[in-house]
Amino acid sequence: MKIAIAQMNCVLGDLVGNAAKIFEYAQRGKAQGATILLTPEMSLCGYPPEDLLLRDGFYLACDEALQQLAQQVQGITLIVGHPHQVHGKHYNAASILRDGEIVDTYCKMELPNHSVFDEKRYFEAGDQACVFEQEGIQFGLNICADVWEAPAAMCAKEAGATVLLALNASPYHLDKQTTRHEVLRERIAETGLSVIYANLVGGQDELVFDGGSFAMNAGAELTHQFAAFDEVLGIVELNATGIIGGVQEKPGTEAASIYRALCVGVRDYIQKNRFPGVLLGLSGGIDSALTLAIAVDALGADKVRAVMMPSPYTAQISIDDSREMVKILGVSYEELSIEPTFESFQSTLSPLFKGLPADTTEENLQARIRGTLLMALSNKSGSLVLTTGNKSEMTVGYCTLYGDMAGGFAVLKDVSKTWVYKLSNYRNTLGRVIPERIITRPPSAELRPDQTDQDSLPPYDVLDAIMASYVEENMNIAQIVALGYSEADVNRVVKLIRINEYKRRQSPVGVRITDRSFGKDWRYPITARYQADF
Repeated sequence: MKIAIAQMNCVLGDLVGNAAKIFEYAQRGKAQGATILLTPEMSLCGYPPEDLLLRDGFYLACDEALQQLAQQVQGITLIVGHPHQVHGKHYNAASILRDGEIVDTYCKMELPNHSVFDEKRYFEAGDQACVFEQEGIQFGLNICADVWEAPAAMCAKEAGATVLLALNASPYHLDKQTTRHEVLRERIAETGLSVIYANLVGGQDELVFDGGSFAMNAGAELTHQFAAFDEVLGIVELNATGIIGGVQEKPGTEAASIYRALCVGVRDYIQKNRFPGVLLGLSGGIDSALTLAIAVDALGADKVRAVMMPSPYTAQISIDDSREMVKILGVSYEELSIEPTFESFQSTLSPLFKGLPADTTEENLQARIRGTLLMALSNKSGSLVLTTGNKSEMTVGYCTLYGDMAGGFAVLKDVSKTWVYKLSNYRNTLGRVIPERIITRPPSAELRPDQTDQDSLPPYDVLDAIMASYVEENMNIAQIVALGYSEADVNRVVKLIRINEYKRRQSPVGVRITDRSFGKDWRYPITARYQADF
């Protein structure tokens, strides 16, 4: 028999559209001889619905959409993920649809409540296995976090299952697929069940779901590996002895997977929210260059507008390199000098600043003028402003509120400066778009004469290592110093992290590529005096 996997990109809340897409996958699967179609977790409504799940009307609408979908299904068994309300209780569920009916419904047992997940806020845990028969084979259902712990899979086995069908909305971060494979091998070792794993694909706010659906036989051998980051109708064939080997897509490099994730995140945020396009400030620096490349690869050059806003401190090579890059990419481009506006601001403020030396105030003024101009263009055109700051800068507050932080989507929010360089070099291996000088020259905000980032920050390789240890691995100062970093550097970086929480809280949403981004899985208080083990 054949089982089809619908590795699909859902639009959250588009119940009609998602149901139509599920039915289309069912028809395509049936045409290829499949008798089961497995969809991802919450495929009917999209994931994560967040506080939509606190509204009774949302459950009623989902139930209506499920009933209508069930009526259409003929000649194939359809497994659909959806929110489920029964007797006043709410569940993360999957229903079996067959020949016009809802045959059974499984309720997720393991509710994740960590990092980006808040399922205990919304759902009750299920406590019953769900096993159904198809062509003499007993299939059990699990939903995402169920397969990360032993009980749910074992419960399915004890109920008679010989093959486990897992519906997933497992978001991307670096090395996530390796971890998924390891976890499923543990479940197979415990249960002896073959596993067919369907994962969601596409962007949803800060999250990117990478797909990468797969199958493993009862010997924990990977029999199928489907493509990452693309919608796929995958076919898995079984016979009396188990799963028959099939498609084996090779995984991309780390740089390739991160770049694809960023492109998918940008594409889906813009398209699903129906923005006509994007615009960004191009500085001649590496962060804005990489952001521009990603935007064009995600949306097409016709949807991207770049604006160069030179100040008295902008080097001519920054202007030249920006002109070269936009010519290569073919995007709309303007140059707006901020010098007259900057002089006007200084003149207005001069009576209040009399006798005070120039400092970061004047630097921030330049950034805020640029932010104001970009937001004005956004208001007139409807295009969304992409901010260009990276995670290293966001970590230590090397950014300006209402200046370079002004915008609607932060493409590099979870990308360290070290990775900015790696990704820029990677993008140029696909075809040169970023002029080499942008990559090789010392980074600078160009807000005062001869400025470089390292005037204010430790070298980025040091900063990024300390940041990763503290932010992503929860190490304290003593532990990081023990890794070989100077105590002065560690103390300095950690202090900057602590005092800049108020800035990060006001930053735009951006793509998550690590397992600890400055989004839903970073929840430190702004006002706090605890420092004992920092």
